[in-house]
Amino acid sequence: MQRETIEQDRNADDCALLGRIREGDEQAMVLLFDRHASVVYAVALRVLSDPSGAEDVMQEVFLRIWRKPPAVETASLTGTLAGWFAVLARNRAIDLLRRKRPSESTEDVVLLSPVNVESESEHNLLLQRARTLIGALPEEQQTVLQLAYFDGLSHTEIAERLQSPLGTIKTRLRRAVLTLRKAAQA
Repeated sequence: MQRETIEQDRNADDCALLGRIREGDEQAMVLLFDRHASVVYAVALRVLSDPSGAEDVMQEVFLRIWRKPPAVETASLTGTLAGWFAVLARNRAIDLLRRKRPSESTEDVVLLSPVNVESESEHNLLLQRARTLIGALPEEQQTVLQLAYFDGLSHTEIAERLQSPLGTIKTRLRRAVLTLRKAAQA
């Protein structure tokens, strides 16, 4: 039972973890930290060129998340949570630089990120739209679509699992795909 819970925690998406953090779940905070601490630290280190300062920024960022988790909608609208963390870390690091050396300009600090925030944001919007479209399908079409495209089952395997005729499965899948195609083109 505990092993199953740990596996579910590892597979939880960031939005789900943020929801759990809002409820005070420390394990969710640990998982979120494990996923994103390296990005926050790397960005802060790049800006500050000071490992100690980068650790301070990392601690400040995650303490902020623990005290006041962002709304899930805010994170999803601005792209991935990793991108959001990178921007937050950069801003905190620049604030720290300004406090230490207010006379130096921070306008020239460039953030090189392995994540293309723009394309990630576009990708997330497309995924969100696809989920909405799939959610509007009748339940039996959603089930068949899930089993075929996301679970990788053949038509025959789906028919056996759902104990339905093969022709019915093919018809449901075809209708689902056609409905999604029409909705995507609209």
